[in-house]
Amino acid sequence: MGIQFGHIPDHPAGSPFRSREALRIAGLHTQNMAGISGTGKTGADAIVVSGGYVDDKDYGNVIIYTGHGGRDPNTGRQIRDQDINDLGNAALVRSELEGLPVRVIRGRHNKKHQQSPFAPDSGYRYDGLYRVEGHWSKMGVDGFRVWQFRLVALAENEIATPKNVEPVLAEKAAPGPAPVTTSVVQRIVRNSIVAQIVKSWYSHECQICGLAIEVGGGLYSEGAHIRALGQPHHGPDVPENLLCLCPNDHVRFDNGALYLLDDLRVFDALAGQAVGRLRVHRDHHIDLNHVAYHRQCWTTSS
Repeated sequence: MGIQFGHIPDHPAGSPFRSREALRIAGLHTQNMAGISGTGKTGADAIVVSGGYVDDKDYGNVIIYTGHGGRDPNTGRQIRDQDINDLGNAALVRSELEGLPVRVIRGRHNKKHQQSPFAPDSGYRYDGLYRVEGHWSKMGVDGFRVWQFRLVALAENEIATPKNVEPVLAEKAAPGPAPVTTSVVQRIVRNSIVAQIVKSWYSHECQICGLAIEVGGGLYSEGAHIRALGQPHHGPDVPENLLCLCPNDHVRFDNGALYLLDDLRVFDALAGQAVGRLRVHRDHHIDLNHVAYHRQCWTTSS
């Protein structure tokens, strides 16, 4: 049976468990040790939050979750940089890209780390479904680079029907109509007045590639924040922190495949080179502090 996303029957949010083995038997988490359940192909179906990483932050409905890898198993401290392609980290990225719900399980925190008011006093507790809203890297408390994921609690009307997911190669797929499934819409496109102003400067042409998408009703583009909004980034919703991008370049920018240099050249991280210069309207005064912040989320380059 493949990985199951969503709620598990007979185990509603708030259900307590004595051990990791009990969680595994119940089908809430596939691992007895690792914090992340899933793979880069399937996505992450569940995580355990138990204070294992000093860079974690638990705000209840919002969790800043540190990815897997680089930790000394004896001291719990970071001793090397984390890799985004690590099995668990890649699983969380896939869940973000596909909008897959992640079960959050909180465990009792170890006394040597800061206690969380949301952690159970003992054992483990299933606390419901969250979506992965974003990810980035930073220099962690212990001086090594870590990858972090922002998880946000799902409202009831966002929750998908649980599905068993098994990757299937295209050549093995059965002919005929694709099955109808329920999914979670993970990405919210903001349409603030500020974004409308920025888009109007460029007539909806992407500042990176120059593309303007025409749909029924007119042209379409997206407002992309350079420094992300919300915890822990706290970017402002102002023109100096916004770009007008096509959907393709918006996704690439939000996921670090593209970032800006201080001279506003566009750097393609996968190609390893600058691929052109950002188009900038005379009234658009981009804040280079936000540009540097975004770049540092994806690279060690200053």
